[in-house]
Amino acid sequence: MNIIVCAKQVVDISEMKIDSSTNKPILSGLDKKVNEIDKNAVEEAIKIKDAVGGKITVVTVGEPDAKERMKELLAMGADEGILISPPEQIDYAVLTSVLAGALKKIGLYDLILCGEASTDMFSGQVGPRLAGILNIPQITYVQKIDAGSDKITAERNLGDMVVTLESSYPVLVSVTKEINEPRLPSLMQILASANKPIEELTVDALEVPLDPKVSLIDIQGVSTERKNIIYEDDSDDSIQKLVDNLAKDGVLR
Repeated sequence: MNIIVCAKQVVDISEMKIDSSTNKPILSGLDKKVNEIDKNAVEEAIKIKDAVGGKITVVTVGEPDAKERMKELLAMGADEGILISPPEQIDYAVLTSVLAGALKKIGLYDLILCGEASTDMFSGQVGPRLAGILNIPQITYVQKIDAGSDKITAERNLGDMVVTLESSYPVLVSVTKEINEPRLPSLMQILASANKPIEELTVDALEVPLDPKVSLIDIQGVSTERKNIIYEDDSDDSIQKLVDNLAKDGVLR
């Protein structure tokens, strides 16, 4: 089985701070890492490969330093990587157009795995958009996969219910973090990953449309200042004041 995993390099948002003078996030100097849910997708790809055989290709659109992050996924068990340099202007329409171009260049694929969303933007658009461009079925928010030789069965988490779906190949599946626990590669696997191929492509080589539909105008941090109102006693009067203030701030309706 030919398995493609779409992975993204993101900044470590746990280290992000807000500039108090501009209320904008400080993004420069932040460590970068593989999107956590994409690691779940790679882990699931490895489990499927172990069960039915095949090859795992990781595809990333990112700057040259993303190559180091891709090696982490190769150390986990992926077989090869493809790194595509991003165009100057990129939104989800352009990103998925580039990914689709890379997959068409790869040619044969049976299963495409994505994380349900990235931890930096969490839009959940990449999987559904990509399936739409490729004109293949998709199953999103998957928490369990059973991959057979001619079809895949997946449990889709809808919050208040779980729906079990089947699909023939090729198919795109986006997974949730609940699907598995990504493995930590051993030292030998980390060293061996240096010999696994990573092909670097330019968007020009893919010959795909690069027409962004959305422009990023501004990013503002969210204020987390507290009012620090203290109610000294537990009298009915204090409780009523607390309820009134919460209702006034829109916390209670």
